[in-house]
Amino acid sequence: MQSRTRLVAIGLVTFVAGLIAMFPARVAYHWFGGQGVNLEGIAGTVWSGSASQVDVEGFYLRALHWRIQPLSLFTGKLAYSIEASPASGFLEGSIAVGITGKVVAHDIRASLPLQAVRQLAAMPGLSGKLNAQLDRIEIEDDLPVAIDGKVEVAGLLVPIIDPSPIGGYRVEFYTQESGVMGTVEDTDGVVDVAGTIQIRPDRTYEFRALVAPKPNTPARLSQQMKFLGTANQRGQYEMRLDGRL
Repeated sequence: MQSRTRLVAIGLVTFVAGLIAMFPARVAYHWFGGQGVNLEGIAGTVWSGSASQVDVEGFYLRALHWRIQPLSLFTGKLAYSIEASPASGFLEGSIAVGITGKVVAHDIRASLPLQAVRQLAAMPGLSGKLNAQLDRIEIEDDLPVAIDGKVEVAGLLVPIIDPSPIGGYRVEFYTQESGVMGTVEDTDGVVDVAGTIQIRPDRTYEFRALVAPKPNTPARLSQQMKFLGTANQRGQYEMRLDGRL
């Protein structure tokens, strides 16, 4: 009986795989494409295909290629290996979508200009270079519930903070029962930063850091730090940001 059930399951998966292998990607996009996701120049099938341009709520990519990971069909998910190019740089990894809509990404490697996510971050004029090595990202109901890996930004420019570049910074993410945690530090930034960030299951987030000017910190930025309160004995100011996603 178990053998027969197994054969039936394999047969069903094989049938579904055949449909996916033949189903045109362009048709699938028009039928199932989500709001805020725009693809142009679609070619190939749902199994293996490409798009010349991608816009996901302001996140722009070019030359997206995908190929299904066949074994994922036995787990009730659709998992793909993907490669794409931003304006300059690269993005690659694997991404899976479950029946409930949960998105899980693994082995994400990326190097892209921050301009590609400027609209997504809602920061006019944001620029710099982002490099990411993320072993895992899990998103449920638009909330990151797990992140493990490292993100670095070089040549960061945030005009609302200062009109000149403020250098490089690194965030190391890890996942705990209390949510996503991250340690934040400067690499070659003009501001000394040591802090933590937390994203909780109730959608609240919290950023805590000690910041201090360096010899090369612009005078305007050093002056702004004084509005954070009184510095400690090491000349560090406490910065706090709280909110809800």
